[in-house]
Amino acid sequence: MSPKKTISAKVAIREQLVEYPDGVQRPKTRGECARGIRPCPFVSCAHHLYLDVTNTGSLTLNFPDIEPHQMKVSCALDAADEGPATLEEIGANMNLCREAARKLELRIMDVNKKELRRLRIYAED
Repeated sequence: MSPKKTISAKVAIREQLVEYPDGVQRPKTRGECARGIRPCPFVSCAHHLYLDVTNTGSLTLNFPDIEPHQMKVSCALDAADEGPATLEEIGANMNLCREAARKLELRIMDVNKKELRRLRIYAED
């Protein structure tokens, strides 16, 4: 696991970090996406695992030592379609250690519980 690298959006634009293949249209639906090329070249997609956008607009490269076309799993939706996974597998897909993946899982479960409570209150009204 390599350390993540954060760069400003201006630098990313100036250096043109990613080039898309010629003649390839960005998918508009999940159905089109699921049948698309893998690893996915569209790192600007919210579900792509190559980079994240911070609150300040900077980019965090989750895999700074490799190029997007070298990723084994590039899409969070593809990983979810595969079904249950171990914390080690999830961590490897996101460049996180097992413990960080476990903490992320706990945060997501907490958010889901809060949302479920909100929906129950809404349904009772």
